[in-house]
Amino acid sequence: MRRSLYGGVLVAALVALATSDSAAQETGTPIFKAPYRSFKNHEFGASFSDPGTGVSFALEGFYGYGRGSNDFNVRGGFEDLNGPGGTRVLLGGDFRTQVLSYSESLPIDGSLTVGLGANVGDGPDTYYLPVGVSIGRRFDLEGSNTTFVPYAHPVVVPIFGNGNSDVKFSLGLGVDVRFSHDLAVRVSGGIGDIEGVGVSLTYIQ
Repeated sequence: MRRSLYGGVLVAALVALATSDSAAQETGTPIFKAPYRSFKNHEFGASFSDPGTGVSFALEGFYGYGRGSNDFNVRGGFEDLNGPGGTRVLLGGDFRTQVLSYSESLPIDGSLTVGLGANVGDGPDTYYLPVGVSIGRRFDLEGSNTTFVPYAHPVVVPIFGNGNSDVKFSLGLGVDVRFSHDLAVRVSGGIGDIEGVGVSLTYIQ
């Protein structure tokens, strides 16, 4: 009971924080990752996000494949720039491997994440190489099949393109909520160099 109550409070705090400034991942959108996947073999879904200044919205589709403690994800879509700015194409992929497992001495799970992606089109082309560590823990909601995973995902994001380069630092915050055996919702945002908030709906197998 105490664990479920604690988890519920933590989830509420993370969702509230997700509306503040956030970082980018491999396509420049604020989609972060939990320390482990919610699917057994495959997943596919869509992400809707507000990447912040200069962008009206971004829409991406994604597919994930997992085996053992590792999984791979590819995504693609577009973002609509404010005003007459035009449209940009988003393409990327990432890899996640679990490096920490819950134990009595260390009550969290953790994964290493690495991504590579592009944000190209109207305006300067930009390429991202995010590297991070996601830490969190799964909680079960008593009396239902619902589980949720609040997490923190600090990342270092080297950015390059059009002769310019930079390095961004961000703390991603989010929660993955699984409502059934085949449906999950994810909310993420963060504190860092790039603004935004994102929501994903995914079908899992």
